[in-house]
Amino acid sequence: MADGVLTSGVLTSGVRHWVRLPVVGRIAIVYGLARLVTTGFLILAAQVSSPASRFGQAPSLRDFVLGWDAQWYWWVAVNGYPSSLPLTDTGGVGENAWAFMPAYAYLSQWVGVGDWATGAMLVSLVAGFLACLMLHRLLRRRIGSTAAMWAVAFFASGPLAALFQVGYAEVLFVLLLLVALDLVAVRRYWPLYIVLPLMGFTRPGILAFSLFLALHGIVRWVRRDREPLPVRQIVHIIALGLLSAVIGFSWQVIAALVTGDHSAYLKTELAWRRNWLPDASADFFPFEGFVRGAEFWMSQAGLPAWSGWVVLAALVAVAAWMLLRGRAVRRLGSDIRLWSASYLLYLLAVFFPQSSTLRLLMPLTPLWGALAVPRSRGWRWGMLGLCLLAQWLWILSMYGIAETFWQVP
Repeated sequence: MADGVLTSGVLTSGVRHWVRLPVVGRIAIVYGLARLVTTGFLILAAQVSSPASRFGQAPSLRDFVLGWDAQWYWWVAVNGYPSSLPLTDTGGVGENAWAFMPAYAYLSQWVGVGDWATGAMLVSLVAGFLACLMLHRLLRRRIGSTAAMWAVAFFASGPLAALFQVGYAEVLFVLLLLVALDLVAVRRYWPLYIVLPLMGFTRPGILAFSLFLALHGIVRWVRRDREPLPVRQIVHIIALGLLSAVIGFSWQVIAALVTGDHSAYLKTELAWRRNWLPDASADFFPFEGFVRGAEFWMSQAGLPAWSGWVVLAALVAVAAWMLLRGRAVRRLGSDIRLWSASYLLYLLAVFFPQSSTLRLLMPLTPLWGALAVPRSRGWRWGMLGLCLLAQWLWILSMYGIAETFWQVP
């Protein structure tokens, strides 16, 4: 009896001290603990890595920082972009640096003072912490501070948590995205003229933000009787939507001007698709990637191609229902739902679904809030446990085993 009272008192005191901490302090603790766990997982992955792995036997954490696409960002920082596109033995355009935007690459080189791996790790770590702060700020007005803190815990400990510590641009892009969504939410449009160009040259996805701004403007217009829509805000929304579109296509123009090939960027992106589909079209067609991908993965399972269309249609229907009718998602507000719909449509239009698809879903980070809305304590702790389990399995596959065609992050 006395032990139970003592334990209850200690827990109550701990909760009281936790609540008294400033939000920044609580997020720092959550983020720091999450990074310790991820570091432990990466060390374990290094222990199980074999000579058959991409990383060889007993790789270092630095090897992981520089692994996979991080090598391309390092190459951009050190060597820049090619003035002529490399060709494969069959005459097609080969993989090259034009698929990777410059902002993260050069920022990491600057932060690391020439030591790109150290700079990349620092940029990802700091951007991740700032992204957690912005996620809490974005969500707390919608689902409350406690639920927003749980969303931060899910984000910091989720399946893709290794990206907070390796040389990938996703976390920096998510930080800029959360800043942009928060600015839209509070109707402060003018700073977006700075944020959007940074987003656009960090990672592909700015075209989805252009679509989001168009949908946001339509919703604001429909609701103008409930929320005033001044002319200056209309001008900002239209101008920023056009700016996002211009930025989204500008990289293609830059690649064309440097290489002399008007399709240099698209041909470069399609070079990766041919690793999966040797007979892939030499030209880009919207939505073809996901259709061919659905057929490909069903064929890998020994099923007919049409079953892939059924699965793809079902996934689209489920995603649409969740964004339109899902009660927990609706709690997040129209802007987060519109962004999520815009980005998912963008993915359907331009990407081929493969082992990197989970990573490509990271810009949907605000949806963690739907899993953190007021629920039982058991649900939240159980969800955190699933996040950690999924994180370990992802790290084990992509950085520990890393020896089959689908183990590419």
